[in-house]
Amino acid sequence: MVYFDTSFIIPRYITEATSSKVEAVLIGLSESLTISQWTRVEFVSMLARRVRMQELTEEQALKIFALFEQEIKDSFNIIIPTATDFELAIHFLHQYQTGLRAGDALHLAISKNYGATMLYTLDNGLLKAASTLNIPARGIPT
Repeated sequence: MVYFDTSFIIPRYITEATSSKVEAVLIGLSESLTISQWTRVEFVSMLARRVRMQELTEEQALKIFALFEQEIKDSFNIIIPTATDFELAIHFLHQYQTGLRAGDALHLAISKNYGATMLYTLDNGLLKAASTLNIPARGIPT
């Protein structure tokens, strides 16, 4: 099972410089694709921010969310974080050298607790923290 944080999923739905590389990674994977309910929350938060900044209209955001939800339903497993995930996230946050923020700590905890073979992220800070915590993580090839 491979786990994706929100930063890796966004370019699949909103065109960015990394979109084609993200798409290539997704197509090339044979393992089960997994996100969490937290990923869904962060995805909607990103859409709301882009609407507030007038980068998207409400109609565009709703269409993107509908596409995201359908593809997630069809192609991804969705993990519901448990108390164990939150406790491990707290443990990770106490390792101050990682520089983790709460949401990233939760992604790492879910990835670790569910035995993901790889966490995919475009967040360099999360990649660094994963390395410090010995959690397998990867960005996109440059």
